[in-house]
Amino acid sequence: MQATRRLFDEDAYRTSFTATVLACEPVRKGFAVILDQTCFFPEEGGQTSDIGSLFVGEQRIAVRDAQVDKQNVIRHMVKNEIPAGTEVRGEIDWNKRFSDMQQHSGEHILSGLIHSTFGYNNVGFHLSANEVTLDLDGMMTPEQVEDIERRANEVVYRNIEVIAEYPSPEVLATLEYRSKIEIDGPVRIVTFPGVDVCACCAPQVARTGEIGQIKIVRAAKYKSGIRLNILCGARGLADAQMKQKQVEAISAALSAKQEQVAKAVDKLLDETAKLKLELTALNKQLAAGKAERIPEGTANACLFEAEMDKNAQRELVNLLTARCTGLCGVFVGSDDSGYRYIIGSAGPDARVLNQQLKETCSARGGGSAEMVQGSLQATEQQLREIFAGLEG
Repeated sequence: MQATRRLFDEDAYRTSFTATVLACEPVRKGFAVILDQTCFFPEEGGQTSDIGSLFVGEQRIAVRDAQVDKQNVIRHMVKNEIPAGTEVRGEIDWNKRFSDMQQHSGEHILSGLIHSTFGYNNVGFHLSANEVTLDLDGMMTPEQVEDIERRANEVVYRNIEVIAEYPSPEVLATLEYRSKIEIDGPVRIVTFPGVDVCACCAPQVARTGEIGQIKIVRAAKYKSGIRLNILCGARGLADAQMKQKQVEAISAALSAKQEQVAKAVDKLLDETAKLKLELTALNKQLAAGKAERIPEGTANACLFEAEMDKNAQRELVNLLTARCTGLCGVFVGSDDSGYRYIIGSAGPDARVLNQQLKETCSARGGGSAEMVQGSLQATEQQLREIFAGLEG
């Protein structure tokens, strides 16, 4: 099969084309259509493929994916069979194509600046509809990440020309360029003058100003280096708009200026931590008061609470276990909604009672001989009768 003519290499801004079907192969969930030429960039170089449509007359057939093999034959994944020899018209989804161009060109600028500044290599790149990640084989401080981001956007502002070409073998031999893999055959070189020279197969913007902006939204240690999550152009704008709405909502909720929401949240967290400590102390007092109502030496105890947090529930069970000789259960909830339970033991194996609750009340839970916990659906009367039937 002859290699597919890559129209996107000739013009990254071309969105439609005509072609002849050379073959149509059955594949899982459809067919793989091979054309003599295409504008569909296939999944390659860490980037997902273009999507769009093929038209046979007035019939529209969605292209959900495009794949390329080692012989540079591109297969278009569709649901409908298109016989060999058919003339088709193709249209790519331009919004996805241009967004991918913005992301990929932004990645080149970042990778080039990081390589020239720190000597780090781009060892991983992934561009999908949901995220763009750049993996580097060295670490950077938050200040260094911020500085690289600023410098990358300065390249955008300068609106420099981006050059994509296939140099002759003689010229290629004299070039210094970045490449993650060894490449057999012609090598496509993408140059951002003064910033980056890299082997790349993907469509790029014509000038850096079209990227709009480059935003590093996350930087985290990854393997022996760092992973940068980046958003460029329209994706960066959408992310900024979403976060702006979040800041506005927090600002309104806390009655704080937008530029002071972080301080306001810190203050709220401090106040919440103090309240939690106070609540813990009060819960301990409450548990102690409830436990004191159970006479010392009681065999088995069963208490019910409409509301109680788990820590207070556990505290109460521990206090009851210290006063009783058998099993002590605290059930939180209602007959309608069901109960969350913790059962402690001062002697008998609590797992025996837990098994009984599973058989009679559809309980779900487990634990040790000393303490079990879980949830169940039963009435208070049923549970009191079970405890009344326990041996003293």
